[in-house]
Amino acid sequence: MSETKIREEICRLGRSLFERGLTPGSSGNISVKRDDGGWLVTPTNVSLGALDPARLSRLAADGWLISGDPPTKEVPLHTALYQTRGAARAVVHLHSTHSVALSMLPEIDPQAALPPMTPYYLMKCGLTALVPYYRPGDPAVADAIKGLAGKYSSVLLANHGPVVSGDTLEAAVFAIEELEETAKLYLLLRGLNPRYLSPEQVADLAKTFGLGLPEHSPHTPTSS
Repeated sequence: MSETKIREEICRLGRSLFERGLTPGSSGNISVKRDDGGWLVTPTNVSLGALDPARLSRLAADGWLISGDPPTKEVPLHTALYQTRGAARAVVHLHSTHSVALSMLPEIDPQAALPPMTPYYLMKCGLTALVPYYRPGDPAVADAIKGLAGKYSSVLLANHGPVVSGDTLEAAVFAIEELEETAKLYLLLRGLNPRYLSPEQVADLAKTFGLGLPEHSPHTPTSS
């Protein structure tokens, strides 16, 4: 895909996420890795609903700004995912309501923030890690992401929001949307003892679709 087309796709998908209420105000950011190792990323303090293709930040492989507006303060977050997820070609970070709410609940398992509720959650997101709170833009969040050793493409930042990597921008967007919908399901069913997918059903999905799920003991329902 040409750089012009990538810029257009970032703006198109960013506008779609914003217009559907998945990240309010000037929150959220998107990046796409380029063939030369550098990347395009959304600028700081700009709504995803009002992006200008010509003003996206173009960064070199070492993170320095080549052209465009100053980049999002979350560059360390994106960098850590690219460094640890070799297949990652895009990263999306939102402040979507249900995912943020999920990240604040006391019973959440840091190694599996959501139970295996639906097949598409596992197929799009795998398991989701929860990392502790860091202020937005804190370089220490990169160390927390690196500590996951590339096992997770889907991560919740406590009291902040989700961040997802994908092998394409569209795949990352679809995955973060699936994460948000699954978080919404969890909140709707919390305390109702819902039926989750069994370990056998999860294993079947992993085998059929080649899912590289991190090793983790089965999630057991917790009463609220």
